[in-house]
Amino acid sequence: KLGAGIGIAVVLIGGVIGFMQTSLQRKDLVFSTVDKGVIEVSVSASGKVVPAFEEIINSPINSRIVEIYKKGGDSVDVGTPILKLDLLSAETDYKKQLDEEQMKRLQLDQLRIQNRNKLSEMEMQLKVSRMELNRKEVELRNERYLDSLGAGTTDKVCQVELDYNVSVLKLKEDEQKYENEKSLTDADYKVKELDLNIFRKSLAETKRTLEDAQIRSPRKAILTYVNNEVGAQVSQGSRVAIVSDLSHFKIEGEIADTYGAGSKAVVKIGNDKLDGVVSDVTPLSKNGVISFTVQLEEDNHRRLRSGLKTDVYVMNAIKDDVLRISNASFYVGKGEYELFVVNGDQLIKRKVQLGDSNFEYVEVVGGLEPGDEVVVSDMTSFKEKNKLKLK
Repeated sequence: KLGAGIGIAVVLIGGVIGFMQTSLQRKDLVFSTVDKGVIEVSVSASGKVVPAFEEIINSPINSRIVEIYKKGGDSVDVGTPILKLDLLSAETDYKKQLDEEQMKRLQLDQLRIQNRNKLSEMEMQLKVSRMELNRKEVELRNERYLDSLGAGTTDKVCQVELDYNVSVLKLKEDEQKYENEKSLTDADYKVKELDLNIFRKSLAETKRTLEDAQIRSPRKAILTYVNNEVGAQVSQGSRVAIVSDLSHFKIEGEIADTYGAGSKAVVKIGNDKLDGVVSDVTPLSKNGVISFTVQLEEDNHRRLRSGLKTDVYVMNAIKDDVLRISNASFYVGKGEYELFVVNGDQLIKRKVQLGDSNFEYVEVVGGLEPGDEVVVSDMTSFKEKNKLKLK
């Protein structure tokens, strides 16, 4: 009787303990089996989707807004008017420059005619001097002939010869003056011509500025910003509109760790993963944060929307042939964890050492073996339990 009573008591106590032990349904949990493989170690960062291309349209002149033709969100094509600036003063200045350009052109024509007349007069004078020199040469030859016959005098020959030599020197002087004057007039004309060309370039720049002041879209895009305050004063260089290409996007991110430009990155939007490459890393950190841009391989993905917040994972190392389990919400960084491991129909709590991670896997440093099945779902409500029943 005593033995039977003890046996019944043991059975009852075991049944009570079994009944009191917490049990969980396998279908309610998420498991990961430990295996060996590669982990591309990544650093997580926050990101925001922005248009791949944006162009800021600035006011080329000091003016004021007169009319608004488009509003933010409108589609615009190349040359579509966006807003109108007051161009009265700028157009008046442009017309004055046109008149000045015409005046400079007429002055250049006048200078060319003056130089041509002046050189023509000098050429005519040279012809006369040459003819005079030829006459004196004949006269000198005649006097020498007469002197050889005894009909002339030596003094007469000397006088004519001296007169001839003076004329030769005078002709050489006039020829040199002509060449100097020709070079001077050519140089003067080129200076005036260069001055006119410089002014024409300035005039073309003024015309381009005036055309730019008629604010139009430079390309086919979406108008994401426009200054719609009619009558507002705008200074030269101030922003009046922004057009963006909303069919292609990139990611602007911020991160606390350092990494190199050109690193591979993965952007997660919900369950979608987009591959990309890190570019445009800021050389200096601001408040311990470094900004960077991710150029996406598929920059027109259907989930991309301007302003959307995303998770960005920047790859900075590769580890081969390491133990790993699936990454989940339980993982918050390197260190020791207490995870539940499947042991038959039970879950046994075990201390596990975890290392680096990426968005898919976590490195197992110690505490687990290949083939172990680990619970990776949230088990914080069972943190006081060391053993759980698995159904």
